[in-house]
Amino acid sequence: MATYEDLAGKVVLITGAAGGIGAAAAKAFVAQGCKVALVDVAADALATVAAGLDAPQGSVITCTADISKEGDVKAYVDATVKAFGTIDVFFNNAGIEGKVAPIVDQDMADVDKVFAINIRGTYMGLKYVLPIMYAKKSGSVINTSSIGGLTAGPAGGVTPYVTSKFAIAGLTRLASSEAAAYGVRVNSVHPSPVNTQMMRRLEEGFAPGHGDEAQQGIASGIPMGRYAEADDIAAAVVFLASDQASFITGDQLRVDGGQLN
Repeated sequence: MATYEDLAGKVVLITGAAGGIGAAAAKAFVAQGCKVALVDVAADALATVAAGLDAPQGSVITCTADISKEGDVKAYVDATVKAFGTIDVFFNNAGIEGKVAPIVDQDMADVDKVFAINIRGTYMGLKYVLPIMYAKKSGSVINTSSIGGLTAGPAGGVTPYVTSKFAIAGLTRLASSEAAAYGVRVNSVHPSPVNTQMMRRLEEGFAPGHGDEAQQGIASGIPMGRYAEADDIAAAVVFLASDQASFITGDQLRVDGGQLN
C-alpha cells in the first residue's frame, strides 16, 4: 500500500471495525502512523482486532456501540475526542446485510433493523462527527455503500440492503455539498462482493447448502474473476482520506473489479 505522509498522526474513527473491511482499514491506517478509534457492537471481536494491531501504546481505543442508537453514536464520538482531541478522518463503515428473501417474504422487523443500522446509523455518524470537522475547517469522511448502491443488479432477495446502500450514496452527495464550505470532504466507497464473512452468509442465503457454487457464480460475473479482498477496499479508503484526494468530494468510488463496466 502507498504511504501518505500527511496521514501520520491523524485521528481516524472507524465504525464496523470488527468486520473484515473495518479491521483491514484499521490495520492500514495504523501503518500510516494514525491514531485510531475502533467502534463495533461486537465487543470481543473488536478487542481481538485491536490486540492484533501493531500500534504504539496509547494510539488505539475501542468503543462498543450500537450505531442505530443515538446515545451510543454520541458516546463513541465523545470518547474519540476525549482520547485524541479531534477527529480528522471518519470511516463511516458499519452495516449489515439483512435476510435473503423476496420483498413479499421479508419480515419488517428485519427490514427495520437493516435501515436502522445502515441508514440511521450512517446518518447519525455524520450528525455528530461533522461539527467537529467543521470547527477546524478540515476533515475527510468516507461512507461505505456498495455497487448495490449504484445499481440493483440481477440478484434478488436483498432489497432492504440495496435500498439502504442507495440511501447512503444519496446521503453522501448531499453531505458533501453541505460540508464543502467548511473544507470537509465526504465521499463514498462502493465495493463489489468482498471476501468476508458477510459474503459467506449471503452466499448461503442465495443457495442454501451450496454456498461455494454461489460464490463461483458471483465471481464469474466480475471481469477480474474474483471477489475483492478487504485490503483492496482499505487501500481505497486510505487514499480518499489522504491529501492526495484533496479535490475529491461527493465521489462514488467503485472498487469492483470492473463489475459495473
